[in-house]
Amino acid sequence: MSQPSYLRYFPYDSPYDHQREAMAQVYEALDDGTDILFEGATGTGKTLASLIPALEYARKTDKTVVITTNVHQQMRQFRREASAIAATQDVRAVVFRGKSSMCHIDVGYEECQALRDTTRDLVDAEQELADLERKQRDLLDRSQQGDSDATEARAAVMDELDAAEDELAEFEEQATCDHYYRNLTTDTTEFFAWLYDDVRTPDDIYEYAHERGLCGYELLKEGVEGVDLVVCNYHHLLDPMIREQFFRWLGRDPEDVIAIFDEAHNVEDAARDHARKTLTENTIVSALDELEEADDRRSDGAYNLISTFLRALRETYERQLDEGAYDTDVPGPEQIDDHWTDLSIANEDRRDDLTLTFLQSYSGPGYEQELEEALDLGNELDRQYDQAYRNGETSVRKECQTLQTATFLESWLGETDETGTYPVVSLRREQRGGDVDERINDTKGDIYGRVELYTCIPEQVTQSLFDDLHASALMSATLRPFDVTEDVLGLDDPETMAYGAQFPESRRRTYAVDGPALFASNRDDRDVQETVTSVLEDTARMTPGNTLAFFPSYGEAARYHERVTTGTTYLDEPGTPAQELREQFTDDDAGILFTSLWGTLGEGVSYDGDDARSVVVVGVPYPHLDDRMDAVQRAYEAEFGDAKEEAGWRYAVEIPTVRKTRQALGRVVRSPEDFGARILLDARYTERAEIEMPEYAVRGTFPPEERNEMIDVDPAKLKFGLLNFYGDMDAYGGDPPTP
Repeated sequence: MSQPSYLRYFPYDSPYDHQREAMAQVYEALDDGTDILFEGATGTGKTLASLIPALEYARKTDKTVVITTNVHQQMRQFRREASAIAATQDVRAVVFRGKSSMCHIDVGYEECQALRDTTRDLVDAEQELADLERKQRDLLDRSQQGDSDATEARAAVMDELDAAEDELAEFEEQATCDHYYRNLTTDTTEFFAWLYDDVRTPDDIYEYAHERGLCGYELLKEGVEGVDLVVCNYHHLLDPMIREQFFRWLGRDPEDVIAIFDEAHNVEDAARDHARKTLTENTIVSALDELEEADDRRSDGAYNLISTFLRALRETYERQLDEGAYDTDVPGPEQIDDHWTDLSIANEDRRDDLTLTFLQSYSGPGYEQELEEALDLGNELDRQYDQAYRNGETSVRKECQTLQTATFLESWLGETDETGTYPVVSLRREQRGGDVDERINDTKGDIYGRVELYTCIPEQVTQSLFDDLHASALMSATLRPFDVTEDVLGLDDPETMAYGAQFPESRRRTYAVDGPALFASNRDDRDVQETVTSVLEDTARMTPGNTLAFFPSYGEAARYHERVTTGTTYLDEPGTPAQELREQFTDDDAGILFTSLWGTLGEGVSYDGDDARSVVVVGVPYPHLDDRMDAVQRAYEAEFGDAKEEAGWRYAVEIPTVRKTRQALGRVVRSPEDFGARILLDARYTERAEIEMPEYAVRGTFPPEERNEMIDVDPAKLKFGLLNFYGDMDAYGGDPPTP
């Protein structure tokens, strides 16, 4: 029986049976132009099962495959897989990264664009001058041989040469980029031969270019055109502006791109991040400064509009700060620190408080007219700043604050009452140490505001992307329930496939500990804390290796880090480097790491062997249910509530939380030879909860095969279960610990 043609790209001996099955489904879906939702537990081989048929289909139909993730470790894994494929097949693959980390002179996007354009104009001018010089030498030779027509023509060329020399001299005062200049004036054939000889990392490209005085980022942009495979970060596809440029660099229309999203359960939050629009009070004040200096008739109207909005913003947050003095549900000035604190300004039955204050305060010919004037003037000023930088009149490319402010106000005034869009005002405290504009600090010291349009429904961002692409494959270990993923991202009748754990079930145990239900209201209870502490200490003592402990928050992690005395304890804290802590932990063989489930160590990180033998999820780690989360719930309820019961809570809170929990459980048992225990410490995970408190039970949100593996156990008996399991694995290497 003949093998499918796409298997020529498989870089290893032979795929698993389930991989063969998945590849066939993926290829058929691509052939139909259908999107794919692909859930596979650790060890499924999701990446190759999606990538191999995609490469074959793309080669046959002249398309490009883009594989994308938001996890750095996965980017490195994709590069290794691509390199293995390229070692046996003629595949050109590139790992793409944004400009900010690849710029050799550390300038911003607008500045880089101006430098690039001016440098290209310089090279064009030099080329034109060289062409004219060659032409005049040729005409001189012919003239000296008696060609009178050549003599006359040479005179005209000499005039052109004078003009070209004058034009070239103008570049002496203009800012250009030496690195990009060398890109344009030296032979880069050797670079592209090197680039395609293997799958180079962006760091490799940066170092190669830096050693030769070239611009690695611009070379990478040139090198990505027409390749077979690109590995990149989410934002190259999820940010609409970057996506448009990215496809242009690929030399592809969206319908000629096949996108593979890894860790696709993260696309929902990532899409929200890329859709959000913000404007700080500092920028508004800078815009007013800019308008005061502008000698333009449009500046008066623009100033009136923007200053009215600034006053409305200050009045809005000052009212709330005053309320905070006697209302504990509203933050007061003393609660504002150097992190953004949200204020509630949305209303269910009318426009938000800020917009209402603005509309009540505004006086003039009409804010629509003055907004148009602000946008027109902002664009004009931006062009002036760009030209001044190109001409060498300024050393940096100035950002137009009026344009930024007016563009945001256009969105704010037009979109704040749209379904799925949530208006927010946030406050933070300016760090001392520099001059702060007096107008920001004249009433509230160093507190200043930010306005934000927050997108609640990712579908508003992602649906157009998935509609435009030829097809996409979204893969993760935690995509189910598929219908929720389909709804939230706006997918149209995708192909779905799910593969559970592929490693022997005998080498893992999943315990649901029937301890207290760890609601926020009883976490301070002494008996509750003693029970949780006892379970954690029993787990650490009975585990032949390290233990991972995940909590609903960093605060809870710190609480039990202080209480647990068994083994070497490690505490993950917000704002501290997690990689160094992880390395210290994995170098140990009897440690217990305390961290938040919502931190950086809960997914996309491998703990192999006894780096982590047991993992404990303490409580049902629901996220902080703030006003934004309430807005997301309301938006989902409005969008899907007619068809799905309790869609707001399930879509926004429960399902993402269980996905996070499943990701945490997946940190152990990473290979067929590995083994480990996964522990869910909360009564809400047990079968008993489904009968006695069904409104709080979460076991039913797990996929059926995962529920079937859960063993309900009393807190005091967990240690015996662990002793028996690890004893059966012959894991202790001597006498087992005493329960």
